[in-house]
Amino acid sequence: MLVLGGTPGLAQGSNAPPYDADLLRLAEVLGSVHYLRNLCGEESNLWRERMQEMLTVENPEPLRRSRMIASFNRGYRSFDSVYVSCTRQALDAIDRYMKEGAEITRNITSRYSE
Repeated sequence: MLVLGGTPGLAQGSNAPPYDADLLRLAEVLGSVHYLRNLCGEESNLWRERMQEMLTVENPEPLRRSRMIASFNRGYRSFDSVYVSCTRQALDAIDRYMKEGAEITRNITSRYSE
């Protein structure tokens, strides 16, 4: 599961938390998975909703929020321009990104959860 419910939020301000680079990568992974899973028949907004949950939990200041959303969109667009149908490579990419997202989530929660 890719929900970071135990991750501490950032108070409004300009200092990013130490896990910010990981969250940006996770946002990109979520965007990629959102595109690929729907391409391969999922027909849901589950991964977009996970992104929204992450934004809600983090409650980032506007610039950081924009960066997180841009990362999600970059992940989505990176596959939107490559895959127009579900292929073996697309399914393999889904598996890789699901594993990466789970690993990022585990690392963040184990290091920074309260």
